[in-house]
Amino acid sequence: MIEQDEVGAAPDEDARRRGAAEAIERELALMFRRARSLSAAVAAHVHPDLDAASYSLLLVIADAGSLRGMDLAERTGLDKSTVSRQIATLVDLDLLERVPDPDDGRARRIQLSAHGRRRFAELRAIRRNHLFGEFDTWPTADLADLARLLGKLNDML
Repeated sequence: MIEQDEVGAAPDEDARRRGAAEAIERELALMFRRARSLSAAVAAHVHPDLDAASYSLLLVIADAGSLRGMDLAERTGLDKSTVSRQIATLVDLDLLERVPDPDDGRARRIQLSAHGRRRFAELRAIRRNHLFGEFDTWPTADLADLARLLGKLNDML
């Protein structure tokens, strides 16, 4: 009879799970470092004065379409004053614009400016074409599995 630990897994299975979890941790750390580096490079292509942190805000705003500053702070987990400073910088760079909130005449929403939409669309097309090229040798089933598992991971985080 195989001995089991407290959670009911056999000792060999527990060691394999631990090893797999450690490998995931290493790969995620590597992926996050590379993503930060890529974000900095892409940000510089959007505008030479744009930093990676502000670029990440642009990504959220581009996906949302238009939102209030406090909603952006909630979505990103950043302090409202930090978001406010970054919004001001992005407005100064003509990547964002402030528009009236249709639901509250006293409030303002932020959205990509026409220039911001153009720059963002150009770079998104370049990034997607590059990514499609990188995934060219992957079977479609692997791509679908990766998308599903990344979604599951994002739900967990």
